[in-house]
Amino acid sequence: MRIASLTDFLLMRIERGAGGTPLNRQIYQAIREAILSQLLPAGWQLPSSRDLARELGISRNTATYAYEQLIAEGYLETRTGAGTFIADTTPDRIPELGSNQPPLTDPSGESELSAQGAQLIQQAGVSDLQWGAFMPGVPDVTLFPHKIWSRLQNKHWRRSRPELLTYGDAGGYLPLRAAVADYLRMARSVNCNAAQVIITTGIHQSLDIVVKLLGEHGDSAWVEDPCYWGTRSVLNSLGIKPVAIPVDAEGMRMRQADLLQPPRFICASPSHQYPLGMVMSLSRRRMLLEYAASRKVWIIEDDYDSEFRYGSRPLASLQGMDRHERVLYMGTFSKTMFPGLRIGFLVVPEALAGAFATGVSELYRGSQVFMQAIMADFMSEGHFASHIRRMRLLYAERLQLLQAAIAHHFDERITLTGGEAGLHLTLGLPAQCDDLAISRAARAAGIVARPLSRYYMSADSAHNGLLLGYACVPNEQIGPAFDRLANIIKAHWRC
Repeated sequence: MRIASLTDFLLMRIERGAGGTPLNRQIYQAIREAILSQLLPAGWQLPSSRDLARELGISRNTATYAYEQLIAEGYLETRTGAGTFIADTTPDRIPELGSNQPPLTDPSGESELSAQGAQLIQQAGVSDLQWGAFMPGVPDVTLFPHKIWSRLQNKHWRRSRPELLTYGDAGGYLPLRAAVADYLRMARSVNCNAAQVIITTGIHQSLDIVVKLLGEHGDSAWVEDPCYWGTRSVLNSLGIKPVAIPVDAEGMRMRQADLLQPPRFICASPSHQYPLGMVMSLSRRRMLLEYAASRKVWIIEDDYDSEFRYGSRPLASLQGMDRHERVLYMGTFSKTMFPGLRIGFLVVPEALAGAFATGVSELYRGSQVFMQAIMADFMSEGHFASHIRRMRLLYAERLQLLQAAIAHHFDERITLTGGEAGLHLTLGLPAQCDDLAISRAARAAGIVARPLSRYYMSADSAHNGLLLGYACVPNEQIGPAFDRLANIIKAHWRC
């Protein structure tokens, strides 16, 4: 079917005085859709903008705008002395597929994700709820010192420095790299200088750049079992095979069979294992470092929320013990500041500092320089250390409230781990309790309780339990929220 009269067609399509899309835009869209649906054939002549305006009862400028936009986008063409015509936009003929070639799309309508992409989505651990009881790993952002941050931000806006609004230097904003290096040397016993600190958007990007620059497709990586789901997701997406290494009270427990097959990477959280919370023993740390040096293995240390340690000082990093430069140290401000900041850091051996700075800039471009400048001031003026001290006291109080609420409902049949540090507790459950079912029921009741079993690589080795974050739950809500969760757990306990 072809359009006989453009005027009649447009009169049916445009709406006057509707207060929505302007008339010139409506005319442009109507003609464009008619061309794409082949209601207006190539070579068809349009009335002049003057005639179209008169017939539609609109201003000539309105009609002219629509024509000019369509000409600019290639839908119309003008011919000197002749008028305006529909341009020939017929696509080039696509060659037929040979009989032995697969179709370009799946005619069955099945997902067109790659096998790797499908696995990533199927095993995704990300939650649609990122706040409230009992979301693990999320700080209380309502108590962030917004006024101080705003003052620092306004200071940089007033200076109007162009270098803060463009792509950043390789490796990140140098004053922030220096501030991070100073902090890590003092608080985490990390051996580094500013050049070794690479600013990233967080743990995921830090791990991504390490694997891309130091690994090859098909390499393997030891990961703690259970471990942070994001670690496995990044490794799998880059073609690195995760190898599960079980953890016990002393951290990663390397078996003889594992030691005989050195990986390319060892991913570990020695100061506060996620999600169970144990600390890697000194003997295991020394063994890991010696093994990595002798086998040329890279250790990727994730220093997960180790700033929040209750009852003792934060533990020294594994990187601080390394004498062979085989450890790459990752950290983030998501837990100490706020997740939306999206600033993390990676400390690399000095010999790799230049390559990593260039690699990050080449792959991701320098970003968030303005925010990095504010963060540098926040640290150098002492606000960062003060904020951590305040939040450590608050989180310790909330930890005690959650422990008391758990003790009120359950006896020694339920085990608790991870109470010495971090932003969550891990509540162990007996084998007959389906933690995934409990998690789903809790979510329906508006409570987040992540199932521990999903953090294991294999269902055969998985233990049941729940991860309960307390940092972002106001004191007065912890008890009532756990009362509701306890009733859900008890209902599944009887099954």
